[in-house]
Amino acid sequence: MPTGKHTGDQALVRELNLSIVLNVLREHSPLSRASLAAITGLNRATVSSLINELTRAGLVWEVGIEATDDVGRPGRLLELDPHAGRIIGMEVGVDFIALAIADFSSQIIWKRWVELTDGKSPEEVLGLAADLIQEGVELTDKEYGQVLGLGVGVPGLVDVPRGHLLFAPNLGWRDVPVRSMFEERFPFTVYVENEANMAALGESYFGVARGYNCVLYISAGVGVGGGIVLGGQIMRGAMGFSGEVGHMTMVEDGPICGCGNRGCWETLVSESALVRRMLEALRRAGETPSWARDDHLTVPTVLEAARAGDRLAQGVLNEVARDVGLGIANLVNVLNPEIVVLGGMLSMGGDLMLPTIRETLEHRGLRWLVQPLRLELAALGRESCVLGGIATVYDRVLSQPVEAIPKVAQGRRRTPIP
Repeated sequence: MPTGKHTGDQALVRELNLSIVLNVLREHSPLSRASLAAITGLNRATVSSLINELTRAGLVWEVGIEATDDVGRPGRLLELDPHAGRIIGMEVGVDFIALAIADFSSQIIWKRWVELTDGKSPEEVLGLAADLIQEGVELTDKEYGQVLGLGVGVPGLVDVPRGHLLFAPNLGWRDVPVRSMFEERFPFTVYVENEANMAALGESYFGVARGYNCVLYISAGVGVGGGIVLGGQIMRGAMGFSGEVGHMTMVEDGPICGCGNRGCWETLVSESALVRRMLEALRRAGETPSWARDDHLTVPTVLEAARAGDRLAQGVLNEVARDVGLGIANLVNVLNPEIVVLGGMLSMGGDLMLPTIRETLEHRGLRWLVQPLRLELAALGRESCVLGGIATVYDRVLSQPVEAIPKVAQGRRRTPIP
């Protein structure tokens, strides 16, 4: 009696091949069918069949003729059809909401950044975020297809399968059902992830860490977060909470942290830690330059003063950079990444802090791990997490194209694009 196993195997191979073709086009387009066959190792007949299916579905389109000196008919160049659908990436930060909508070729077609005031409830913040999503969807609806998903990064511990923010110490939020709050309002799939994990994926997918297998991302902002990407996938750990590097204990009886512990790494190297250390240095020195008044003292003002030659500001930045380097050395000794990417404040002040971070890392880390290591500033800046949200959805669509095809077909653009 037939078991259907052979049919199931064929369906799995077909989806795998479709995914391979889509990912190669994402990374290398435009390409001809012959070039696709050469890169993927699939035979030309299989590639042609797959491209025909993807073209009919609206995921791929022809964009021109291949320039070639070879005798014979030139190939038609292919790339992902940017109008196949839209993908939304969002970061809900401690004091801001960032949002971007990308087309299917991952080009940003609309984005917003909104500052938040203190004391807003989760319902207020996520309601505002939903309003921004609605605005962006409506403004991009005429020329682009169905929304294929929303990736949301939030600061704290996330139950990824449920899309639940369990604890965000710097927001004071607990047990917030982020996914369900968005899915009650919108019909598309929502993915919720820790913001540093999403930023790590963003840098791996679109930024300075492209092409690396083992990536460590560190970001300093209101808090300090970390993300680990291995083989293109976020490494979440047994319970899904890996990457909480900001809560490594660095000083046994150090400053109290928002998590309730003392001496966490983020109490030494976050934005608020930098400002606190700057104020302490000014009090010790008995100086209050005009740029350092309490109501004006921010990370950008400290960085600006250091760049202008203020020795006190330079000294504080060096102290912070040494603590950053020490923490990274510990992580490198444990994780052995190929590349460490520095985001947030660390990338804003990279020109001032990177030499000391690198020197400390070389002094404190095991040389066999440190010598081949790349230490880089985030290429995507403050958009790393938002683009990581886009990458989260994009990766799901490209890895499971059979599931995506009906959504693309349903949302095919209603007006022709010249």
